[in-house]
Amino acid sequence: MAFKYPGGKVYKGKEERSLRGPVDPNYGNRGMTLEEDLNATNEYYRQHGIAVIHKKPTPVQIVHVDYPKRSAAVIKEAYFKQPSTTDYNGIFRGKYIDFEAKETRNLTSFPLQNFHEHQIQHMKEVLAHGAICFVILRFSSLDEVYLLDASHLLAFWERKQSGGRKSMTKQEIEQCGHYISLGYQPRIDYIRVVEKIYF
Repeated sequence: MAFKYPGGKVYKGKEERSLRGPVDPNYGNRGMTLEEDLNATNEYYRQHGIAVIHKKPTPVQIVHVDYPKRSAAVIKEAYFKQPSTTDYNGIFRGKYIDFEAKETRNLTSFPLQNFHEHQIQHMKEVLAHGAICFVILRFSSLDEVYLLDASHLLAFWERKQSGGRKSMTKQEIEQCGHYISLGYQPRIDYIRVVEKIYF
């Protein structure tokens, strides 16, 4: 199936996001994608009355469907109706939360090409309204996860736009961001970090 952005550019998928690491017997969820881990974490938060955070659906226009039999339809071609903003949004303790989640197999840096101009612009607008905005970054080969406030991401993005590094070093993320220890339930307890740094 081919998904296309407005204008016809083919969407190649978030390849790094779908890569899975080795399974560790100590964690039943180990090896899941960042998105799967966050969706499970958000469901835990919702069920326990901690926060209401959802993954944003991406509006898609279906243009070609095959009907091999009456009971089954196969989507062959679709277009994103508009560029996506960030992955997740919701509310925690009366404050609007908006964040993007990305992962990489790189060991020492996080490529800024993983982000898109429209996502950066969206984060600027969210910050301008006083909301909580950040990115969750996973180094999948190391199974390390960090929360980085969007203001830091914007600074690294500006550096790139000015001809500087095209990535954030892991050391920079460690210095500016906040390590999220992994657990079982919830798997990625980012709200604990949010509570610590924003409240």
